[in-house]
Amino acid sequence: MSDEEVMSEEEEEEVEEQRGGEAEFLKRQEHKRSDLDEQLKEYILEWRRQRSKEEDELKKLKDKQAKRKTLREQEEKRLTEKKRQEDERRVREMEEKKQREQEEKLRRLEEAERKRQLMLQAQKSSVGGKLTLQAGDDDIMGMGSARQELNKTKEQLEEEKRISMSFRIKPLDVTGLSAEALKKKAHELWEQVVRLETEKYDLEERQKRQDYDLKELKERQKQQLRHKAMKRGLDPEALTGKYPPKIQVASKFERRVDTRTYENKKNLFQGDLEKLHKETTDKAWTDTVKAFDERQKTKLHKWFGERPGKKKGEPESPDEEEVNDAALPDTYEEPIFEAEAEAAHENEQEEEEEEEEEEEEEEE
Repeated sequence: MSDEEVMSEEEEEEVEEQRGGEAEFLKRQEHKRSDLDEQLKEYILEWRRQRSKEEDELKKLKDKQAKRKTLREQEEKRLTEKKRQEDERRVREMEEKKQREQEEKLRRLEEAERKRQLMLQAQKSSVGGKLTLQAGDDDIMGMGSARQELNKTKEQLEEEKRISMSFRIKPLDVTGLSAEALKKKAHELWEQVVRLETEKYDLEERQKRQDYDLKELKERQKQQLRHKAMKRGLDPEALTGKYPPKIQVASKFERRVDTRTYENKKNLFQGDLEKLHKETTDKAWTDTVKAFDERQKTKLHKWFGERPGKKKGEPESPDEEEVNDAALPDTYEEPIFEAEAEAAHENEQEEEEEEEEEEEEEEE
């Protein structure tokens, strides 16, 4: 065998070994790939199971949400219907109340108009246009409801005026009337206008007279208040204002806090100052007398066996209250006061000066 044949055999073995290694490597790779595929299949199956479970739960939630939405819509419809019924009932009640008030107002105005017409007829039929008012005629004249009229709003007054005018002014129906009837109707309307204008003029003059009387009464009242204020020593215009005059109850220069009440300070300006001064003086005198009576009383010492100030016929003082005369000195020096001591000292100095002058004169 030659060397070339030996080399070829070795190469073939090496090639075969390489092929065998490659085959094993491929098998291992194939095995790993199959394991990965199986794991991936398991992951995909698990994901699909989780996804189907989530989809089921989501579907259940959507169904529950749809049911809840349906129930909410039904509840809202029911509440809306209930609210609408309540609103309709409220509106119906308000309309019924307004209608009742309107009917009551119409009835009241009809009654007032009827009474007014009766009063006008009675005035026309009475002698000289005089009429004696009976009890309850204040309501006919409208004076009984004056307070209620003041509390009414402008809209209410306009509504009542419109209703009252609808009663007083009847609609004019001229259909089917002839020329003579129209002339007669026009003449009646003219007479009615003249009568109303006359009544209007009379009422205006009456109002002017009442205004003048009120003005004169107010001026008289002001004059009386001026005289009253002058009598009290106040300013003449003090009582004519809207509010009463202020009462000066303390001085503006007072530096201490005044703890007295308004009534007490007011009474001082109404004549109680003298009374307060008298009470204060009496109280001070009583306190002084009481302090004098409660003082400690001491008796004078006896002078030569007799107490000073004792009157004839008075009994002797008790012995226990007497002062022991043995403890006192036998002789007493005459007391010397400061003024007397100074005067004696000056006299001594003058005598010494005079003696010195005499000695000097003798020496000369």
